[in-house]
This record gives sequence, structure tokens and C-alpha cells, in this order.
Amino acid sequence: MELRVIDNEPTELSIEIAGEDHTFMNVLKGTLLETEGVAAATYDLNPEQSGGQTDPILTIKTEEGTDPLDTLSTAATSIKDKASTFRTAFETAG
Repeated sequence: MELRVIDNEPTELSIEIAGEDHTFMNVLKGTLLETEGVAAATYDLNPEQSGGQTDPILTIKTEEGTDPLDTLSTAATSIKDKASTFRTAFETAG
């Protein structure tokens, strides 16, 4: 997975996430929306200026005083923890 920061402001971050699709992006967006300090989280796979399909661009908007990079890190850790919990539950169920 390759990341490219497009815009990094005090309360807004836009980042391109190479090689991902709706499956991962929906999980990431949903987790961000559950993260404290996040006002909005969206992604676009086909920005108007691109003229066609692109790698997804994630945009995070945060409340004043909340660093969008910190919220992205928190969301990534949460996804990792949830996946680990699911894996453990799946292995013990089967």
C-alpha cells in the first residue's frame, strides 16, 4: 500500500491510497467517522479532475485542535484491533 499526501492542513487531510478499492475504503471511512474529533470522512475513486478511474483519495475533516493525521492513525489501529478480535473469535468458533 502506497500513500501520497495531497493536502495537509491543520483540520483537513487529503491522501491518495494506491491499490485500494471500495472494500477497504468503506471500512476506513466508517472507522474514521466513529473516531473522536472527526467531523467528516469521505473518499472518491473518480475525482472530476482525473477524467477517469483513479486510486482512492481519502479526505478527513476534523474539529479544531484535532490533527487529521492522528485520527487516521487511531482509525488504522482500531481496524487492526477489530480484525484481530474477529480472527480470534473465528478460530475459536471453528
